Parts: sequence; C-alpha cells; structure tokens
Amino acid sequence: MESIIHSPSKKIKLTSTPFVYEIDLTGEDFGMKELYILCQNNPDLRIEKDIHNTLTIMTPTFTKTGLINSELVVQLGIWNKASGLGYVFDSSTGYEPMPGTLYSPDASWIQKHRWNALSEADKMSFAPICPDFVIELRSKSDRLKKLQRKMQDWILLGVQLAWLVDPFKEEFRIFAPGQAEITLPLRSVVSGGDVLPGFTLDLRELQ
Repeated sequence: MESIIHSPSKKIKLTSTPFVYEIDLTGEDFGMKELYILCQNNPDLRIEKDIHNTLTIMTPTFTKTGLINSELVVQLGIWNKASGLGYVFDSSTGYEPMPGTLYSPDASWIQKHRWNALSEADKMSFAPICPDFVIELRSKSDRLKKLQRKMQDWILLGVQLAWLVDPFKEEFRIFAPGQAEITLPLRSVVSGGDVLPGFTLDLRELQ
C-alpha cells in the first residue's frame, strides 16, 4: 500500500472485507496535489491526512453504521433548519482545517457567517476551515484509541464541541476545549450547550 505515495493516480482495489490502511508520510513528498489525485481516483474510499502526517485510507462503512450516521445528520439538520444558525454537512465532506491536512467527520456544523465568508472556490474544494461542531461515529474497523486522538486533533484545530458515538461499547464521549473527556451511556439525551443552542441529541434513537 505504501506504493500509493509515489503513484497517487493508482486505483486502490476493494476487498471482500473492510480495511483501514495507515501510512506514515514523514519525509515523503506527498502534498495536497497528490491527495486530490488520490481522492479523485478512489471516490469510494474515505481518505484522510492528519496533523501527525499520517495518511488513512478506509473502505465505506457497513450498512448499519450508515443508518446510525443518517440519524445523526437528520437530528442535527432538523434543529439547524429551525434555528437557521449555520450549515450541516454529512460524512462525505472533506475539510482542510490546517494546510496540508484532510479531515472528514461523520457529521459537522459550521456557523453561517463563517461559511459565508469563504470564497466560492474554497467552498468547491476541501474548504480551508475547521467546523464549529463535529460528530464521529465509530465503525467496526475503527480503533478507539485512534478515534480518541482524532477527537483531540479536532479540538486542537479549533472545533468548539466534538462528540464520539461508540455503538460497540454503548458509550458516548464529549470533547471540548479546556475540558476533560466526558463519557456517558448511549441511552442519554445530550445538549449542544452554547455551541448549538437549543439542540438535543436523543441517543436512544441510535440503538
């Protein structure tokens, strides 16, 4: 798989089982140009490059994970439609929150004035912006430790509130700047607080 670094136009073959490849790019000449090419040639895969210079390539989620993810987006979207405070983005969205990186949360939200301040060219690319709020949903192939590090990355990059849904441990984790990680059972009803005023997520709908 490391050969993809030198041949980003290569089509990666899907296998009969889900996979997650992690490639250390330290010392490699692999920038946004190569990342764009890799993404364009492998639209069925989820591809990220984090602040630790690690390239992650993964297969699409299983069907039930997609069902849970759609419920997250729907609940967030209903609140946003009523409040009109921002814009909701689904799991196919990619951001460049720091030059040379690519992150793709399962659901995200950006305040209206921040999104509207972007140029049309930025909006039509991997937007150089960090969401105000993100949700990550653990799938069967995700390692919890890696996801927790990703959540910490989001906070470092500027996210104001980040939620991690873990159906396998039946846990829900909350991350916010300057606060310790909070873990709740997956049967809770949680509030978006000051970041998402008036929004509550009913985790019982995710079972």
